[in-house]
Amino acid sequence: MPLIEDAVMNKLLAAGFVLALALPACALAQSSLNGTWKTDVSSMKGSGKPVVISLKDGVYANNAHPPIKVKADGEDHAVTGHPGFDTIAVAVVNDHSFKETEKKAGKVVTTGTFSVAPDGKSGTYQFTDTSGAAPVTGKLMVQRVAKGVPGSNAAAGTWKFGHYGDISASALTATYKIDGDTVSFSDPTGDSYTANINGKAVPFKQGSGVTGTTVSVERDGHNGLRETYYRNGKKTGVDVIEVAADGHSAKFTNHDLESGRTMVAVADKQ
Repeated sequence: MPLIEDAVMNKLLAAGFVLALALPACALAQSSLNGTWKTDVSSMKGSGKPVVISLKDGVYANNAHPPIKVKADGEDHAVTGHPGFDTIAVAVVNDHSFKETEKKAGKVVTTGTFSVAPDGKSGTYQFTDTSGAAPVTGKLMVQRVAKGVPGSNAAAGTWKFGHYGDISASALTATYKIDGDTVSFSDPTGDSYTANINGKAVPFKQGSGVTGTTVSVERDGHNGLRETYYRNGKKTGVDVIEVAADGHSAKFTNHDLESGRTMVAVADKQ
C-alpha cells in the first residue's frame, strides 16, 4: 500500500516482559513474554520519510519502495518489487480523491481510498486488507507538507504521518511464547515464526502466503527483544520491544529500513 508500508502493517503490535525482581534475566524473559498483547491505536506515532504522491494528466505515482508509476485509468497495471502485490489499479474518484486496488496473482489483496479534506491540509486513507487469514480494515490520517504541481489532483503532494484510527483488532493483537531459548510469535492474520534467541534467521510465515522473509531474534538489554527482518538475505527492518516497569505495557519500535520510516506504539497485555 503506497500510504502504509507492508512492514508496518504486518506488525502494528508489541510484546513485553513482566517485571519480577526475584528472577534472573533469562527466567524473567521466559515467564513475562508469554501471553497476548494488544496495541493502543492512539499511541501510534510515525516519523521519517514522507509519502509523495503525483496525480496529474491521467498518471499516478508515489515514492513507495520501489516507486510506483502507472496510468490512473482504473485498469490493472503490473508492478515489480512488491512482495504483497503484482498489479495495481488506480481510479480517480473526483478532484480530491482516488481509489486503488492491489492484486496478487489476480486476487484482490488490498483496496483503499484516499480523500483530501476541504481545506486541503489533511487526508484520510481508508483501506481493507484481505491478504491474510483475517481481514484488516482501518484508517490512516495524514498531514500535508507540500502541494503537488499546478494542475494536479488535490491528493497529490507530500504527506506526513498523522495518526491511525478504527483498525481491526486482528492487526493489533499478537501472542508471544518463550520456552527455554525458543521464542514463538503468532497473530490472527496468520503471521508467525519460531526462532532461537541469539540464533540464525528463520522463515517468517505470512498469512498472505508471501514467502522470502526471515527473522532473527536476540535479547535487547535485560528485558527486551530485538527482531531483525530480512528479505532474500537483505536486512529490511528492525523491531525493538521494551517493557514498562509495571510489566503491563510495552513499547514497540519498528524501523522500516526500506521506506526510511519509524513507527512507535504501546501495547497492553491482555
